[in-house]
Amino acid sequence: MTAPAFLPSHIVPPDGMAAWSAPDAARPTVPLDPLLPVQVVDRRGDWALALCSNGWSAWVDGRLLLSVPRDPPAAGAAPARTADPRPLLGAVESELARYRRLVEELAAGRLDGESFGSRTRGLRVGVVVDGDAVWLYDARHERWCYCDGVSLETYAVTAEPSVEGGGTAGDGGDGGAPEAPDPSPAYGDAR
Repeated sequence: MTAPAFLPSHIVPPDGMAAWSAPDAARPTVPLDPLLPVQVVDRRGDWALALCSNGWSAWVDGRLLLSVPRDPPAAGAAPARTADPRPLLGAVESELARYRRLVEELAAGRLDGESFGSRTRGLRVGVVVDGDAVWLYDARHERWCYCDGVSLETYAVTAEPSVEGGGTAGDGGDGGAPEAPDPSPAYGDAR
């Protein structure tokens, strides 16, 4: 019986990436080389088990893997989609509007400092707009996403991977948004 051929599903980001011998940040191993093709063979929350072509495997932060595009769609098939940035834009806009309302109440004296602090505790919003490029902070999954106006991709994460993790954006996986970082089921479709 022959082993199935190695078929990469993802590549390591251009700067390489940290790797672990188990889905546990306390067990680091040799980092993966930049742009190394890997096949994701298991997932545990944000963690992905990356299999290399030589048979070696390591656990990585699956949110940071870059997906390898599948074969082009057959003639007449619907084109592949990337994650829709509009739901995350709407969520960020809503949270920023909520913060602004609280600032207005504080400035008008309808809210004291202690109440302001308790009502804003845990609120995290981040937006950088530079022409047609936008970086949005997805607080739900603790990651920054890059948007070029039509697609949304995980850019960086702010927390270590977790077994329970959101694991969708940059998911690098294949459930609903396997190939591309899926900003999250709550924030749109992925390709």
